[in-house]
Amino acid sequence: MKARLNMNCPMGSREEAQWLLNYCAGKLEAESVARLEGHMATCGACREFVRGQREVWEALDGWQAPPVSSDFDRRLHGRIAAQAGWWELVVRRWRLPLGPAFGKAARWRTLAATAAAGVMLTAGILLERAAISPVPAPHDMAQVDTVQPEQVEHTLDAMEMLNEFSHHVGADSPDSKL
Repeated sequence: MKARLNMNCPMGSREEAQWLLNYCAGKLEAESVARLEGHMATCGACREFVRGQREVWEALDGWQAPPVSSDFDRRLHGRIAAQAGWWELVVRRWRLPLGPAFGKAARWRTLAATAAAGVMLTAGILLERAAISPVPAPHDMAQVDTVQPEQVEHTLDAMEMLNEFSHHVGADSPDSKL
């Protein structure tokens, strides 16, 4: 990324804020680095943004994931099998007519009627969506939201609090550890 002769504050727009992110990642050319550092000497907002980015990267570099227990997969699959999902609750109503008490032809008719209803429902939803929301223009699809350092810091604090909570809860109940 080449530097412009007159540098505006990168915090002014999304495109120019990318300069600060590239600076923190070490992706700028030496000339651009010098200009940006000159700007940051007078701009507190840019200095604060870079400081926040560095704190986030240092925190992420220092974070260590806890080890996974050797029986994790077995316990996870056991819990999944023990719980009936939402799909199981929906399909349960349709299992009665498909049971062995009905003849083969009745089961196929019920299955065909269910499939036809599903196709009609899907077609109706797709047709309604096409009428409601037009396809966005290509330039609208490439929008990226910026994340403020405070948001990342808040998220890291929340993750740390949840991690501490899971350690406390895990000490009380051996079944709660996955």
